Order: sequence, then structure tokens, then C-alpha cells
Amino acid sequence: MDASTPEDSRRRELGAFLRSRRERLSPQATGIAAGQRRRTPGLRREEVAMIAGVGTTWYTWLEQGRDVRPSVEVLTALCEALRLDAAESRHLFILAGRQQPEHRMAAPEKVDGPLLHMLQSLVLQPAYVVGRRWDVLAWNPAAVAVFGDYGLLEGDARNIVHMVFASPHHRRLLVDWEELARAVIASFRAESARYVGDADFERLIALMTRSSPEFRAWWPLRDVARKLSGVKHVRHPTAGGMTFEHMSLSIDDGSDMRLIVYTPLAEQNSIAKLQGLLDALPAERRSA
Repeated sequence: MDASTPEDSRRRELGAFLRSRRERLSPQATGIAAGQRRRTPGLRREEVAMIAGVGTTWYTWLEQGRDVRPSVEVLTALCEALRLDAAESRHLFILAGRQQPEHRMAAPEKVDGPLLHMLQSLVLQPAYVVGRRWDVLAWNPAAVAVFGDYGLLEGDARNIVHMVFASPHHRRLLVDWEELARAVIASFRAESARYVGDADFERLIALMTRSSPEFRAWWPLRDVARKLSGVKHVRHPTAGGMTFEHMSLSIDDGSDMRLIVYTPLAEQNSIAKLQGLLDALPAERRSA
């Protein structure tokens, strides 16, 4: 009977993955002379160990699935030695049970065609895409009908935190404003931890501190939360009360973009009211 544990299986898979990456890597790719006689494909264990700056015996134990625990620094060195790409590096860290260091770059954010097409297909579900700083990057007509035209907002004004705390329109729109605002600030702090010190984040936080007494009072409390779903009650200026169930979905493309979707509930006749708002929307506002 096999008495191995899940931890044993994970270590064996880690070793097998390292071996597979080692055997596919040619000596020439790493600057090592191939020599006349090589009985195994790819690099030898001692060559990987030398490039990574670890002991050959220790690396051999790692490939054999023994109970050795590589540090983040050693795993990073192995990723470089084995020329692992981003997906392979992430896989190695997961198998090793370690958190991969994050190198967050403030690269331009772009919502590509497939995501835009899906966004527009959500006819009776207000939806928008936010970036790493919670700037609204794209939206659909249903979102315009309920929350207003994001295309009329520029710069920091098209940011969820700014809208919640500094926009009189959004403050009137949200029935449970204080409860929602506290959840927003706690979730934003949790997600922005990866960008501490980033100039754009610091500028937004400074602006909100100046603009909103509530933000100024609550931000120093350092509350954190990660609420991905819930119910939102809206007080629309023409349709009246509406109730939505909302969900936040990560975009699995290596960015920090998220798709936020609101599904109208039967409560307060929200579905019919949303359809009426969409029917009344001017033609020029029916395309985001």
C-alpha cells in the first residue's frame, strides 16, 4: 500500500518538472561546451547546480523529490539557470510551496478585442473593466444606463475610488453608501499593497485624502478586505430603486485588470427597469 502523502507527491512532481526542464536545455544555450560524450540530453545536474550557485548533491536531492526546502532566492536562481518563462517559473514556485516575488510594472493597460466583445454581449448586465488602480477602462451600455456615461469623465474622475468618495452623483446613487464605501477602501488597500510607493497610486491617495473627509478618516485605519461579490442597492434618478448582485472576476492575462458584472435581481422590478433604461438610452450612448 502506498503510504505517500500529498506533500511527497508534490515534491516528486517538483523534481520531475526540474528534470524535464533540465533535459530540454542544450549546453550551448547556457554557454557550456557540449563536449564529445554526453549520455543524457540537455544539461547535467552538476551543470545546473553550478549555474544556479547551489550544491550538486543538494540539487540532486531536489530532483529526487527528497524533503529539501528551496528558498525563494534559490528558486529564482533555478528559474534563471533553466531559462524558465513566466508560466514555468510560476509553476515551479507553486510546486515548491513558495510565493513568487512580484515585479509590478506600471505598463499601459489595454482591453483587448475578446474581452470587449464579451463586455458588449452582456446586454442586461451592467459591466465594466477596471485596471490595477481601479480606473474604469471599458464599459457596456447597461453600465452607462445605470451608473452614468464613463466617457464623460477624464483622468482620476474615471476611477472607482474617486467616484465612490468624491462624486456627488455616485454618492446619491448608492443606497448603502457608508457600508459600500468602507468595503471599497478596505478592498482597494488590500489590492494596492502590490503597488506601495507607485507614483500614480500615491497621487490618487493624496487626492482622495484632500477631497473626502471620510477617506481622510478611514484610510489611516488600514482595514483590509477582499470582497468579490455581494448585493448592491441603487437609487436611480429616473428608474428609482434597483437591486443588483455583483461579482468581480480576474482577467487571467498577467495583468491586474478585473471584470465587474452586475446582474439585476427580481427585487424592486430591477430587470424591467434596466430594460426601460436601455430603451431610453440615446443612440450615441449605446456604444461604449
